[in-house]
Amino acid sequence: MKKITVFCGSSFGTEEIYKEQAELLGKTLAKQNIGLVYGGANVGLMGAVADGALSENGTVIGVLPDFLRSKEIAHKGLTELILVESMHERKTKMNDLCDGVIALPGGFGTLEELFEMLTWAQLGLHKKPIAILNINGFYNSLLELLQTMSEKGLLKEANQKMLLVSDDIEDLLSQMKNYIPPTVGKWINKDKV
Repeated sequence: MKKITVFCGSSFGTEEIYKEQAELLGKTLAKQNIGLVYGGANVGLMGAVADGALSENGTVIGVLPDFLRSKEIAHKGLTELILVESMHERKTKMNDLCDGVIALPGGFGTLEELFEMLTWAQLGLHKKPIAILNINGFYNSLLELLQTMSEKGLLKEANQKMLLVSDDIEDLLSQMKNYIPPTVGKWINKDKV
């Protein structure tokens, strides 16, 4: 993997460990010579992961909608800042630039980005590993919901397993490097109904 996109909050949240792990993820990516692609801001966990990578001389590419730049949240120390017109264009560009995705704690935007990448993978539009760094159990409730979706027949088990999860950065990166995408498609053919 040459570049990983990280989706995360533009706030720090209530627990210091979120910021610490975001910085450590950035540092770890840089030390492993993996470029960081992220949302381009200098605030919250977004700023922390970028600062972590930059502190180890890592390559950091930010993708920021132009309307957010006017709010003076653009990170000024990046390797490259790519300005786009819309949030959708941002996600598309971040997908185009990366070989895999990691989600850290975040809010609606982080979940929307994560689930769009999962949906694209489910539909066979890409075969990239998609992962959650489950810091301090932040995503436990979401993982329970995904299990319920699978048990209730609304999500194939193979598609549920596309989402890699760990609370350890090294373990998560190892899972991503060894990821084999499912061969089953989203759609059920007539013979299976």
